Amino acid sequence: QVQLVESGGGLVQSGGSLRLSCVASGNIFSMNAMGWYRQAPGKERELVAIIRNGGPINYGNSVEGRFTISRDNAKNTVYLQMNNLKPEDTAVYYCNAPSVVAGERRTGYKLVEVWGQGTLVTVSS
Repeated sequence: QVQLVESGGGLVQSGGSLRLSCVASGNIFSMNAMGWYRQAPGKERELVAIIRNGGPINYGNSVEGRFTISRDNAKNTVYLQMNNLKPEDTAVYYCNAPSVVAGERRTGYKLVEVWGQGTLVTVSS
């Protein structure tokens, strides 16, 4: 069982900053990519940013230049630094690990996708 737990959401004024964290735990053998998605009321979930081990970092068009994704593999943690926040950034932010090899040698491994429970970011104007 693999879990992702987000933290760091809250209320901030327009132009302010927040830093989100997401910690992965459980029987993780390997975890190549970790990312952030968001979903605003009445809208579809959209990619915010994704980071891959030894691979490219991608950002959604609306956040590039303002948000920065990073990770600490030793801590199985991914961060999202959000600067110059705008009211349209208001959403529930979800942590995602799309391809986790989970399990243990004794019982075997399987490839799973994992989502966190989400953390609310509200930006006031």
